[in-house]
Amino acid sequence: MICGKRLAVVLPAYEAARTLYRVLDALPAEGIDDLILVDDGSTDDTVALARARGLFVYVHPQNRGYGANQKSCYRIALERGADLVVMLHPDDQYPPELVLALAEPIARGRYDVMLGSRVLGAGARAGGMPLYKYVANRALTFVENVLLDYKLSEYHTGFRAWSRRSLLMIDWMGFEDGFVFDNEMLVAAIRGGLRVGELSVGARYPPDASSIGFVGSVSYGLGVLRCAVKGRRWG
Repeated sequence: MICGKRLAVVLPAYEAARTLYRVLDALPAEGIDDLILVDDGSTDDTVALARARGLFVYVHPQNRGYGANQKSCYRIALERGADLVVMLHPDDQYPPELVLALAEPIARGRYDVMLGSRVLGAGARAGGMPLYKYVANRALTFVENVLLDYKLSEYHTGFRAWSRRSLLMIDWMGFEDGFVFDNEMLVAAIRGGLRVGELSVGARYPPDASSIGFVGSVSYGLGVLRCAVKGRRWG
């Protein structure tokens, strides 16, 4: 627990067998009350490895998409009594060591949502972020900040913490099942008046980490822009 609040770490997994144990071994030894892995139709040993380590495992028999995976993650975490929920990708792109640091500002009542930013501090390029992804990240973030009249260093990190209140307030079950789900969540949080904070976490791109390709990135970018324009209309 953190400040008397129950912390769940959720891992939206797909073909994560190569990196899962590396991520689990780096998690803090204390402070995490629940570890939940949702597998999105993997064909490797992700499920067996997670069960062997004692995680609560929920399996989508078929791949339903990144957003659908998160919906299951958050639903299960809330059902199991989480007060704080941290999403950590099991592909080792984000530092598990900082899970408690990401959750603590929420536990202490300073923020409702926390983002692990890859571009604050030393910067994403130093951690190996491909140039085209870095440029797209900065450009999309600039446009989103303008459209939403907000100021974040990046909208595209997959390392996030949510309060129970924020997850109950946002109608995320109605969002899409793909990658744009992340941006829909943030737009809803901002438009709902939730307090969003950021923590510098750096970036790392190990060779066995998962990543969407160029075509998928273009599709994601267009979806993000549509989401931001819609968010502006809501405002």
